[in-house]
Amino acid sequence: MRRLFKRFTQDKPRREPVSLSAVGVDMHSHLIPGVDDGSKEMDETLAILEGMAELGYEGVITTPHVMSDFYRNSSDTLRKGADQVREALRVRGIHMPFAVAAEYYLDEWFEELLAAKDILTFGDNFLLFELGFVTPPEILGRALFNMQLAGYKPILAHPERYPYWHHDFEKYQDLHDKGVLLQVNLNSLTGVYSPQVKKVAEKLLRAGIVSFIGTDCHNANHLKISRQARYNRALAEWLESGQCRNRELLQHLG
Repeated sequence: MRRLFKRFTQDKPRREPVSLSAVGVDMHSHLIPGVDDGSKEMDETLAILEGMAELGYEGVITTPHVMSDFYRNSSDTLRKGADQVREALRVRGIHMPFAVAAEYYLDEWFEELLAAKDILTFGDNFLLFELGFVTPPEILGRALFNMQLAGYKPILAHPERYPYWHHDFEKYQDLHDKGVLLQVNLNSLTGVYSPQVKKVAEKLLRAGIVSFIGTDCHNANHLKISRQARYNRALAEWLESGQCRNRELLQHLG
C-alpha cells in the first residue's frame, strides 16, 4: 500500500513549479534564425530569449542541426549567426549570454567533420549529437569511439525519444557506463511527444544517469510547453539530487 501511495504521489504534478534558475544554462535549442527548423526570424529569437530569462535561465547555448540531408550548416555560418543574435540582444538591451555549438546527426558527413576536427563544442569540450528515430545507426559504436579518441565528451540528445530503446532500458545504462552523457528534453516531461516518451524521460531522471536537461526549443510554443514542465515531480527530484550539470556551463559563457 505504501509503495502504491509513493508511486501515485510521484506521478501527480506538483502544485508549485520548480525554478529553472537551478538549471541556469540551456544547452539545446534552435535559435539562430533561418538555419534549420527552429526560429525563423530575429524577433522570434529575441522573444524566446526574453522568455527564457523570465523562466530563470542565465545563459543559452544554441545548437542548430547539422546533418547532410537537410541542414548542411558550416561552423562559420553558425558562428556568424550567433554573432548576429548577440548584436541584436545588445541593441535590444537584453542581457542573456549567448553561445553556439551544434546538434550533430550521426551520419557519414558527421564522421568527415569529426575527422577534420571541424566540430562546434561547448563547455568542457562537450559534443551534442542525435540519432535517427526509426533505427539506431550502424556507425554508433565507431562514432562514439572516435569522438572520445579525439578528446570530445559526447552528449546524446533526448535519448527518451528513441523508441527502439524504450523496452531495452539497459541500453541507456550501457551508454552511460561507456562515458556517454545523456540529455533529456524538458518538454518530454509534459507528454507532448507521447505518454511513453514522458514515462521513459522520468525513468531516466530517476535512474540517476542524466547529466543535462535542455529545452530543445524551436519556437514560442515550445517555450510555452517548457513552462508546464516545471510542475513535473521527476524534474524536481532530479534538480534536488544535485545531478544537473547545466550550471557548470556558466563559467564558459561571457
